[in-house]
Amino acid sequence: MTAAVAAWVRRHPVLCFFVVFAVFPWVVPYKSLATQVLIYGLFALGFNLLYGYTGLLSFGSAAYWGLGAYGTGIALAKLKVTSLWLALGMGLLWAAVGGVVIGFFCLRRRGIYFAMLTLAFAQLLYFIAFHLADWTGGDDGLRGIAVPAVALPGVEISLDRSDVFYYFTLALVGLAVATLKRILDSPFGAVLQAIRENSGRATACGYDVARVKHLSFVFYALFAGLAGALDALRLTVVPIESLHWSTSGQVVMMTLLGGAGTFFGPFVGAAAFLVLEDAIAVVTESWPLVIGAIFIAFVLFLPRGIWGTLIGGFHGR
Repeated sequence: MTAAVAAWVRRHPVLCFFVVFAVFPWVVPYKSLATQVLIYGLFALGFNLLYGYTGLLSFGSAAYWGLGAYGTGIALAKLKVTSLWLALGMGLLWAAVGGVVIGFFCLRRRGIYFAMLTLAFAQLLYFIAFHLADWTGGDDGLRGIAVPAVALPGVEISLDRSDVFYYFTLALVGLAVATLKRILDSPFGAVLQAIRENSGRATACGYDVARVKHLSFVFYALFAGLAGALDALRLTVVPIESLHWSTSGQVVMMTLLGGAGTFFGPFVGAAAFLVLEDAIAVVTESWPLVIGAIFIAFVLFLPRGIWGTLIGGFHGR
């Protein structure tokens, strides 16, 4: 990537995001894949905020993805909520409450103990959802989700068509991207990166590190919850795997493939992972083995990921 292009992208990241993804559905094999990239990119964006910018490694991201998905799905399928915005709000509320409560307990530990606690809480939610079959559908997943039209002033837009749903998703994900940009450009964002580099020094400088970490955790949960809610609308089903540890593993792989700690890395990693999965699954049922080998190669030879390498050179040089 030339220095001029890289500089323009850094100055206008949100505009660049909208320009790229406005045409993205027309360059991939089918539009539902483009929508999936957007949603998983948002999921990875939340994880990247916690890991790439704050330096906290979570193995329990599926908890907030699943809470967002089930919150929205239950609102539509069980409570018969007719407002799409209210249903999405319920999903975000569930994810936020999960982030506040789980973050409170997990952030009392550091390092591997923190990471394993996040995984334990996610698996706890998985087994709760598995056994609450009357509300969640259990092993069969939550079905019967009817997606209502989007109510805007003076108009209602049906989301039945794949291209309409894609641009609806793009609008919400773009809003989340703009919010992240605002967070990172604020003093709060600077403190996050200070904590990542040297938590002890940030504490010595007078920052309330525990409070900042907790806020970062809640923002991460909100981004992941919105992604899960949108995926529930995309599939009109919430599979029990939404809360499984494998979902948490996927988002880690996507973020590292794209480049942790970079603004566009999560979306680049999500696109690479999902496009590779789509292409390789046609050829062989052992596609996880192939993607695993590719992931290992990236970790060994391109540790900054695809986007990190493009903007920083091989091995970041």
